[in-house]
Amino acid sequence: MNRLNQLFAAKKTPLLSIYFTAGYPELNSTVDIAEALQKAGADFLEIGFPYSDPLADGPVIQQSSQKALENGMTVELLFSQLKDLRKRVSIPVLLMGYFNPVLQFGVENFCNACAEVGIDGIIVPDLPIYEYEGMYQNCFADHNLSNIFLITPQTSDERIRRIDNLSSSFIYLLSSSSTTGKNLALNEEAEKYFARIQEMNLKNPTMIGFGISNRESFDKAAQYTRGAIVGSAFVKFLDQPDSMNRLPEFISSIRKQ
Repeated sequence: MNRLNQLFAAKKTPLLSIYFTAGYPELNSTVDIAEALQKAGADFLEIGFPYSDPLADGPVIQQSSQKALENGMTVELLFSQLKDLRKRVSIPVLLMGYFNPVLQFGVENFCNACAEVGIDGIIVPDLPIYEYEGMYQNCFADHNLSNIFLITPQTSDERIRRIDNLSSSFIYLLSSSSTTGKNLALNEEAEKYFARIQEMNLKNPTMIGFGISNRESFDKAAQYTRGAIVGSAFVKFLDQPDSMNRLPEFISSIRKQ
């Protein structure tokens, strides 16, 4: 049981995860942001490793990835920065990004590096499920890494069941099929989608991402799942003056502490 499993088992109130891009806004700010978010009350973190062609990301995260790459962020540098992560951060931490940089780094090397620095799971939206199952599942398991799958309103029940069987911590429930940064709209169609997933009684808990930007959207998400993931809204917040000292203010704006 890794930190993610322990968190979901121990905490019964809605969980809040925060996404941010490694190397943004400053090249060496990654672990400082992670530590500050823990102190501010985030339950777990998703650190994005930037990629030059982030297809699923909206303009805010695309811009942060581009700036991080311009700052000099690479997968190799990120692991170097994270070597002392567990001296400063105790909450679960995931890495999120696209498969091409993982493949270039080497999947075995990537999993090994994750284990060495204390990463709990990986989110790779464009890693095909059949490739993971046929080629990489054992590698993830050997390094005690959860592979977090994404589902959308268009995902079939059959595929959701397959994902549930392959998952070991939680399932990332996309609020829509759009790119990141769109506001959560809880219309009748979305409610049917969330209710459908809820009624499936999956073995793994779910977290809603894409469109969570304030307390209203967080509370809506928590009605159907174990909590929500905030990405674009936080990346945008980091651009504001004195944002590092105001992180508790940001967390309180999303979830009542």
